[in-house]
Amino acid sequence: MRPITCSIAVALGALLCGCGGGSAGSPGMTDPSTPPPTNTVTGTVTFKGAPMAGATVTLWLTNDNTVKSTATTDANGGYSFSGLTTSGQAQSNYQIWVRKAGYGFYPSLGNANANAKVERFDHTGQFNESQTTGIPMYFTLIDFISLANNSLSGANFVAYDGSNPPVSVATTGQTASYAAGDDGALHNGVAWPGARFVDNQNGTVTDTLTGLVWLKNASCFAPDTWPTALADANHLASGACGLSDGSTAGQWRLPNVNELESVVDVSASNPAVTPGSQFSNVAGVVYWTSTGYFGGSLGSPQAWAISMSDGRFINDGVQNVKAVSKNGIWTVRGTGSGAGRLQATGLFQPPLTAGDDGTLQMGVGLISPRFIDNANGTVTDTMTGLVWLKRANCIQGDWATALAAVSNLASGNCGLTDGSAAGSWRMPNRNEMQSLADRNQNNEADAFDFTYLNPDQSVYQAAIFLNFIGYQYYWTSTTDAANTTEAWAVFSCDYGVYDAPKSDTGYTLAVRDRVN
Repeated sequence: MRPITCSIAVALGALLCGCGGGSAGSPGMTDPSTPPPTNTVTGTVTFKGAPMAGATVTLWLTNDNTVKSTATTDANGGYSFSGLTTSGQAQSNYQIWVRKAGYGFYPSLGNANANAKVERFDHTGQFNESQTTGIPMYFTLIDFISLANNSLSGANFVAYDGSNPPVSVATTGQTASYAAGDDGALHNGVAWPGARFVDNQNGTVTDTLTGLVWLKNASCFAPDTWPTALADANHLASGACGLSDGSTAGQWRLPNVNELESVVDVSASNPAVTPGSQFSNVAGVVYWTSTGYFGGSLGSPQAWAISMSDGRFINDGVQNVKAVSKNGIWTVRGTGSGAGRLQATGLFQPPLTAGDDGTLQMGVGLISPRFIDNANGTVTDTMTGLVWLKRANCIQGDWATALAAVSNLASGNCGLTDGSAAGSWRMPNRNEMQSLADRNQNNEADAFDFTYLNPDQSVYQAAIFLNFIGYQYYWTSTTDAANTTEAWAVFSCDYGVYDAPKSDTGYTLAVRDRVN
């Protein structure tokens, strides 16, 4: 057999092949003049329910890692691609994403198509600089396998600019104030319902803030290793652990780190849950989450865990080693529908285990690109609508000094030209600071401070923050109720929450609400 030679028509993505030998009239041969079938992709881009014109839609072919075509949305927000290949030695795998300055985007599929899905994907390979540094670039996009007679319609995207955030950060539960401008004084975030936790009288408790349903008995399972914890949660069903809710195996899961963190009441300790919250047997011990520690030791894989004695995150390589550490197991079900619905952790890459966070990806998916540089010294998080100080190393000091510095922050300082006045800014509370996390980053500080370049060395995405300092603690305004001489701080690299003496020196990333 003579070799087949093919060439790709970049603009249309059509596969053009010339075959040697044979003829159109030979028995069993296909007429070479008949082109292989192709598919189309169509969709719309909207912002607050209205069509968005002028957005750039990219069609990417993963088979050869190249852009096949781009389209600009019309006055109706519509776009289309044609000529998607459906033949070849390998299935044609396309990906679609959207960009427009000042916006982030999240995809959806308006029509069922078994070969299309919304997913998060690693596009590090197209950025030369990130290949050498190991700092990844992730897109949230539509992935489409182009098979014969299987065009994709309803490949839609919603735009976000911070004025329409898909999630709202809840208050932490801190009631006492320990200094002017702290968490207990400001109570920023979505307020907790008066009766937040409702006992369903069937072995479950509903959190009316997040909409999640929890196993009432938080100590039904004996502490065990992470694989066993995943399996125990997955096999839980009505009839066990006091359940009479009709649930079946597969409906329960081990909570991800955002879900377990959501039940922490920072005003309480031993255990760090709201008194009278309807739960039973919440032990002041370390509990597993289903969120693997991405970037942890490959020789001894780890997962995030939280101590329910005071709400500390555990990432010490001793109490959170998947194979050998034995921690508490507390299960959850449901997707969440409350005013304080949780965002996804961002984890999606291997190594994954059935029933873990990376496999299930529960919560509101992360927008891409997520952060908007406002060109005035501030950055908007499209997920939450919060506005952050871009210069991440400007404010440093002990907890009280940092609180005062943030309270006095105004336009003209720290690179700000936003017109903000003293009193506009605050030190973020624990939940606000945690909301920035992407658990698929193995070093959050590096990712925040990195400029991604195109292959031609032009800037694709500028650094989200300037001088986000690695291996340092960033203060939150939330005091540790178990020891009020300490406050909660986030370690800049792993982005875990740890308690630190208020007399220590740390950095502060100031935050304020968006001004519409």
